[in-house]
Formats: sequence, C-alpha cells, structure tokens
Amino acid sequence: MRKILLMTLSFLFLVTGCSYEETMLNTPTKKVEMFFANYQTLNEDVMDDLDKVVDEDERFNTKQRESYRELMKKHYQAIQYDVKDEKINGDEADVRVEIEVIDYSKILKDTDRYLQEHRDEFLDEQGEYDETKYMDYRLEQLKDAKETVKYDMILHLTKEDKTWKIEPLTTEQEQKIHGMYDYE
Repeated sequence: MRKILLMTLSFLFLVTGCSYEETMLNTPTKKVEMFFANYQTLNEDVMDDLDKVVDEDERFNTKQRESYRELMKKHYQAIQYDVKDEKINGDEADVRVEIEVIDYSKILKDTDRYLQEHRDEFLDEQGEYDETKYMDYRLEQLKDAKETVKYDMILHLTKEDKTWKIEPLTTEQEQKIHGMYDYE
C-alpha cells in the first residue's frame, strides 16, 4: 500500500512539476527571451529565414551569399538583450526590451557614400559599373564592423489557446535586430 501511495505521489509531483515548468515558460517575458535566444543559438527557423532572404537577394553571387550568411550568423550570435518591462492586459502583452547589435547601418551609409565619391573604383574593363565589385567591398566593410548600437523595442504578444505568441515584427523591428536600422 505504501508503495502505491509513494508511486501516486511521485506521479502527481511529476505531472504538477511539468505543468508548473510549462507555465513558467509561457509568460510574455519568457517568450521574448526564447525569441532572442533562438537568434543567438542559430535556431533552425532563424536560419531558414536568413537563407530565404540571402537567396532572394539578386545583388549577391554565390560566394557573396555565403559570406553574407556567415556574417549574419556571427551577428545573431552576438545579439545582446535585456528585458526591461512587461505589461499584461488580459490576452495582450507588451514586453519592452533593449537590444545591442553591431551597427551595420553606419557601414551601409558609409559604403553608399564611398560609392558615390569613388565610382571609378567599381568599374569593369569596359568602364561599366560592376555591382559585384561594389558588393565585395561592402561585405568586407561589414565584416570589419565593431561598433554596436542599442535600441529599445516593444514586442507585442497575444495569448492564443493559453499560449503567449509574439506578434509579427514590424519592418523597423527587423531592421533593428539586423543592425540595419537608420536611426539618424
């Protein structure tokens, strides 16, 4: 009898413990933390999205695509975040988070300016603009980027079937995560 009672109590503890853990992971803050952790760990969904974006960019050749993919993987792994605030209102929530990312927006502006001032450096043998040369230059500049920038973001979440889900990101939020938001 004691053995059955102990087994029953163990089972109840196991079930209760699992549901407690699931509840603790199902908060707006935890969902946002998991969202950014997915970037840092190069989660399969994050990598699928990156591959889709890189493969659709017609300005890159095969070598440049791979170079950009590696650049962004390092960028994702270096993302730092700090959840600042969580506000829940029924089945909706806002989580304010500060992220720190490599400041690629500055590099993009600088390389565009350099192209305008030194266009002759990016010409082919026929004197025509060669985008491949420019993209090689741009990628080299992005690889050397070290400066970081911090952004405040508010991620919106909704509760669906008792589970918190992050609403689709705005273009501005995506640009901030990728370090390409033009803040000037």
